[in-house]
Amino acid sequence: MAGRTNRGPLISAGTLLGVGMGGFVDGILFHQILQLHNMISARRPVTDLVSAEINMAWDGLFHAFTWAMTALGLALLWRAGLRADVPWSTRTFVGSLLLGAGLFNLVEGLIDHHLLGVHHVVEALGVSAWDFAFLASGVVLILAGWASIRSGRGDSTPRGHPGGPS
Repeated sequence: MAGRTNRGPLISAGTLLGVGMGGFVDGILFHQILQLHNMISARRPVTDLVSAEINMAWDGLFHAFTWAMTALGLALLWRAGLRADVPWSTRTFVGSLLLGAGLFNLVEGLIDHHLLGVHHVVEALGVSAWDFAFLASGVVLILAGWASIRSGRGDSTPRGHPGGPS
C-alpha cells in the first residue's frame, strides 16, 4: 500500500544502540572512572594483581558485548536508512535509545546484581539501595522511551525533508 510507514526498523536500531550505549555508560562510568566495581568483583575481589587482571579480562568481555550491540544497532540503522517506508522521527529514535538503555539497566541489574551476584553498583556495600536505584533507573528509562516512541507514531517525514516534523 502506498504511503504506509514502518517504524519497526528504526525502533530496532535505536533499541540496540541504546543497549550498547547504556552498557558503555555503565562500563566507563562505574567500572573505569568511579571504579566502584568490576564485572566479577563480588566473586573475585580486587585484592591483588591476579584478581585485578581477571576482573579486567571480564570487563573486556563486557565491553566487547556493548561494542557488538552498538555495531549491530548501527548496521540496522544503516539498513533502515535505505528504506523509503521508514520515517525519520527524532522522537521515535530517541525513545528507542532510551528504551534500550533502560532495558540494559534492568536486565543487567537483575542478572548481575541480584540473580548471579557477580557485582553490585557500589561493591563495598554489597546489595544496597544503589542496586535498586539502578533497577529503578532502568524502569524510568523504559517508560520515558516508550512514551517518546508513542508520541512519534504519527511522524512520517521522509528522509532528508527539511522543516518537517521530527
